[in-house]
Amino acid sequence: MLLPKGGVTWKSARARLPPWRAVLVLLTRTRFLVTIAVTGLVILLWRGVSKSASEMQNFYCYGSSKSPMEMSLNEMVEWNAHSQTPVLFNHHQPYEVNSTSIAEVNLNPIKSSIQAVFNRERKYFDLLYKLTYPHDLIDLAFLVGDCKDDTLANLASELNRIQNHADEKIRFRSATVVRKDFGADVEMNVAERHLFAAQGPRRKAIGRARNYLLYSALKADHSWVYWRDVDIWDCPERILEDFMAHDKDILVPNIWFHRYRDGRDIEGRFDYNSWIESDKAMRLKQTLDPDVVLAEGYKEYDTGRTYLVSMGDWRKNKDEEVELDGIGGVNILVKADVHRSGINFPSYAFENQAETEGFAKMAKRAGYQVVGLPNYVVWHIDTDEKPGNLGDRKAY
Repeated sequence: MLLPKGGVTWKSARARLPPWRAVLVLLTRTRFLVTIAVTGLVILLWRGVSKSASEMQNFYCYGSSKSPMEMSLNEMVEWNAHSQTPVLFNHHQPYEVNSTSIAEVNLNPIKSSIQAVFNRERKYFDLLYKLTYPHDLIDLAFLVGDCKDDTLANLASELNRIQNHADEKIRFRSATVVRKDFGADVEMNVAERHLFAAQGPRRKAIGRARNYLLYSALKADHSWVYWRDVDIWDCPERILEDFMAHDKDILVPNIWFHRYRDGRDIEGRFDYNSWIESDKAMRLKQTLDPDVVLAEGYKEYDTGRTYLVSMGDWRKNKDEEVELDGIGGVNILVKADVHRSGINFPSYAFENQAETEGFAKMAKRAGYQVVGLPNYVVWHIDTDEKPGNLGDRKAY
């Protein structure tokens, strides 16, 4: 670069600038003005689009354009995976019992008695322990209410024994203990508990307890709900697989018990709550107050119903099915969507039935199938009840 002699001065720089008239002519040319206008318009449009996109982001909802009711399971999982707060809130204070997979929800039936040490909790858990269905797909839930003994302590001990087992295949996915008192008389003996006069209030209270447990424990990913009595003495280890293979909305087995006399095993029939409706019972209900709860196995009301315990034999085909209108609560497998559809255990008289029998009636009314397996036997403990409730009618 050649610099003027004597260096750069103001006069030399001024001499190199174009005349102002030439600059004015350049600025007033049409081509220059059009270029400036187009450039400005492009900048304005770009800034406007950018700002609109930013503002619209505040109103954008992630996920499918479908209604949640129309989404597939995979679409629903993908949608929920982007939730900003993937937390299930439970406002009841939980506590841990030496295992991260055990929680307690204090809503304040393992049923209490004055002698909880004989409640056979260990036997109950030994049977759960042996279930062959994958334990990592099972969530356990228990309701404990109106305790005046060590039921809760025994339950916690057994849960710890299972959930801290060295073999991961033995542990269940989770366990929840729900506490809720209902003001029940827990000191009733067997004879008092099974009197006819106690049945209506008792069945309503049990129905209410089942509903508290159901709505505290049912999770979004549950496919089945398995209701299991604490007084089960023995059952097949593959009971869940066996029941699921039937693919029924509601399924129950036959419930028998062992009684030993003079060294001989007497196979007794336990559950009269699983039955097929009769014309005689339908006519009887037309004469009853709507709030009366019928109870099977008592001389006060002869319904003429056909009981599941009067059919079947565990030595025969265990997959034989019969349609039922009422069911007992010792052992029930229910498709979870039946409960999600609002079919629960009435704590009031529904078609003159309550709890599990009312549940079956409600399910039938909603179009669900209720099925019993007469030859598939689950063994209940012998409650050593005294004869006479049926009067002159036949017992099975």
